[in-house]
Amino acid sequence: MPTHKTAKRKTSDPQLPTRFSMVRSFQLADFVTLGNGVCGCLSLMFAMKALLTQNTDFLFSSFWCIPAGVVFDVLDGRVARWRQSTSLLGQELDSLADFCSFGLAPAVLGFACGFQKMLDLVVLTYFVCCGLARLARFNATVASLPTDQHGKVKYFEGTPIPTTLVIVGVLAYGVYYGKFWRFANPMFQHEGPFASFSQAFTPEYVWGGEISIFPGYELHPLVLMYG
Repeated sequence: MPTHKTAKRKTSDPQLPTRFSMVRSFQLADFVTLGNGVCGCLSLMFAMKALLTQNTDFLFSSFWCIPAGVVFDVLDGRVARWRQSTSLLGQELDSLADFCSFGLAPAVLGFACGFQKMLDLVVLTYFVCCGLARLARFNATVASLPTDQHGKVKYFEGTPIPTTLVIVGVLAYGVYYGKFWRFANPMFQHEGPFASFSQAFTPEYVWGGEISIFPGYELHPLVLMYG
């Protein structure tokens, strides 16, 4: 009959995941990539906060998060090559962070700046879906693309999604020089801190005005830079 010691049960199962197994599987470059994702999330939240408070400080904070995301996006690749540590997890994480920072956030910033007509929303949605499809295609084909001696892909198919920084720069320029956002104009302070959104985003306060495509369907021409 086995003694208590010999009958001792095995409590650790190698098939069960260890604690914090996901975090432990992260490489240093993955944490840098998460910084890009954080910038994208903060940009979205600051844009919503700007609309709620009608405070341009939050809007500019949202703008600044995008170039910060670009810095993280550049650094994660450099860190991965420096550490010689690339993984499928890092590749997927990079695409998700890029979609948040350079796909979704610029579209939300366009909405926050006044591109809110129904046809504007169609263009913004088209922009987001194109970014999503672009990243999905890259992930599906990256294994077959040629790389240099450092493991970096030699060329991209299409325009890299971080180039949407140009669109964000145009929006930031417009807000800074008063081409968007009636809320920030001191001459309307007598209307109270919560002026009507219908007044704040009238055609004369959205850069480029608007044009009528069909009866009841208007479009802000500047939104076409998302196309």
